[in-house]
Amino acid sequence: MKQDVLVRFLFNQRDVRGEIAYSSDSLQQMLQNHDYPYPVKQLLAELVVATSLLTATLKLDGDIAIQLQGDGPVRFAAVNGTAEQEFRGVARLQSEIGATGFRDLIGEGYMLVTITPKQGERYQGIIPLTGDSLTDTLEAYFAQSEQLPTRLYLVTDLTENNSRAAGLLLQVLPVDPEKAKQDFNDLVIVTDTITPDELLNLPTEQMLHRLYHDEEVELFAPQQIRFVCGCSREKCEAAIISLGKAAIEEHIAEGKLDISCDYCNSTYHFDSAELSLLLNKF
Repeated sequence: MKQDVLVRFLFNQRDVRGEIAYSSDSLQQMLQNHDYPYPVKQLLAELVVATSLLTATLKLDGDIAIQLQGDGPVRFAAVNGTAEQEFRGVARLQSEIGATGFRDLIGEGYMLVTITPKQGERYQGIIPLTGDSLTDTLEAYFAQSEQLPTRLYLVTDLTENNSRAAGLLLQVLPVDPEKAKQDFNDLVIVTDTITPDELLNLPTEQMLHRLYHDEEVELFAPQQIRFVCGCSREKCEAAIISLGKAAIEEHIAEGKLDISCDYCNSTYHFDSAELSLLLNKF
C-alpha cells in the first residue's frame, strides 16, 4: 500500500514542510545479491531513505550522493539518488564487524554530500560524523549547509527475504524565522511520539492524522522510488575499449575478462572472441 514511495506534505498553518519515504521491494533488490553483515544492510537501508528524503528537499534536476567514510570496519558506504527517485548503493568493509552501533561501524570519519545538477555547478559538502547515529550527522549537515532546522526519523526492518525502511523529515520553511522556529519546535514534540512500527506500517494518511490531527496538513501525490543500478554490457564494452589495445590483447591472451558491478553484483563475461571484436573499434 505504501511501499517504495516518497510522499511530500505541507502544514498550511505552519512554516514547516515534511516528507515520508518508504522502501521495500527496491531495497530488497539492492541488497539481495550482496553478502553484507546485518548491521551493514541496516546502515545502507537508512542511507537509502535518507537519500530519498534529501533529494526531495533540493528541488533540482540532477543527482545526489551521500557517502560515509571512516576508519571503522565499514570503510565506505554510499547511496546515489536522482531527482526521479532512482537509487543505488554500495558498502566496502575493511575488517570484521563487532559492535553494531553507527560509530562502531564507521569509526571516526566524515560524511560527503555531492550534488550534481544537470545544469549548473557541482556542489560538495563535507562534515565530520556527529553523534551516535546517521540522523545526528544528517541533521548537522542541514544545520551547516542550508541553515534550516531539520529533524529526521529513520527506521528499518530487515529479514533474509524481506527488507523495509522508512524515513520522515520535518524542515523549516525559510519564511518568518521566529515563527518557523516555534512551529518547528511544536511539531517536533508531537512527531517524537511516533514509534518505529507506526512509521513502517501505518498508511500514510492515517499516520499523519494520528500525529497531526490538530493541524491542517496538505498531502501531495506520491513519487515512486526505484532501485536502478545502471550497469550494462554496452557500458562494460566501453570500459574495456578505454583500457586500450595493449590491455585488451593481454586479456585475449589470458582467454577472458570478467567485469563485476559493485552495485548489483552482476558479472559480465567476455571471452577471447568477444574481446577480439572490440579491437575492431580502434
